[in-house]
Amino acid sequence: MVTFRRFCVLSVFALSLALFAGSLMTARSAFADEPAVKPIRALLVIGGCCHEYKTQKDILARGIAERAHVEVDIAYDPDTTTRHLNPIYEKPEWAAGFDVIIHDECCSDVTDLAIIDRVLAPHRHGLPAVILHCGEHCYRSKGFPKAVTPWFEFTGLQSTGHGPQLPIEISFVASDNPITKGNANWTTIKEELYNNSEGHLLDTASALARGRQTVKRFGRETHPDFAVVWTNNYRGTKVFATTLGHNNVTVSDPRYLDMVTRGLLWSCGKLNDSYLKTGSRN
Repeated sequence: MVTFRRFCVLSVFALSLALFAGSLMTARSAFADEPAVKPIRALLVIGGCCHEYKTQKDILARGIAERAHVEVDIAYDPDTTTRHLNPIYEKPEWAAGFDVIIHDECCSDVTDLAIIDRVLAPHRHGLPAVILHCGEHCYRSKGFPKAVTPWFEFTGLQSTGHGPQLPIEISFVASDNPITKGNANWTTIKEELYNNSEGHLLDTASALARGRQTVKRFGRETHPDFAVVWTNNYRGTKVFATTLGHNNVTVSDPRYLDMVTRGLLWSCGKLNDSYLKTGSRN
């Protein structure tokens, strides 16, 4: 009888363990089968004059994908002039299937309004955008530089050029904005500081950071100071923009890639822990 009772107790204990282990495996399986967050599909439009786009396209695509659940397709144009349109724009539905567009092209002398309208059409219908560096200086159509051209309305800033390549002291001015919250001021390597030719952003835009250089010429020292990071409300569409990012060292700087990635997620309404990968969450 004693042996039988012990066997019963042990059997019940073993059964309990088996059931517990089974429940753990079921729970683990449920978590494993839980669908991952759907990656954001981004299109990086890049190429044109004056920059090492062949290298920067990979720095950006890899850097963004390492930081967030974003799949980056690249539309690279190897043409190095300012007059060539990226071939992606030849298709009327060029942006179909994408959740956000990263404009990093440099084609200031593409001025045909019909083409510019084709580029902007998806954004007028709500497609978010990120504008990087020379993307600000594109599509200088009739009325440039004084008028708010269609492209300037999209970017949120009128800019006509830049000064010499010198270090830029970056100061973050919107401490409560989720894109730059917690960012420490920093100084770049030698970089291009784009002007704000009318002295300010458009009313639809909000500055996140300003850049300041120390320029010495002919025995005189000046300190140009302009908005270098901002957001824009383009007819209801979210746009993140920065004029920083001429040189590869800056583009590959973790601080730059963090900011661009967060700006992209913000534009899509996805700046949260679900889309930020581990190590990129604040």
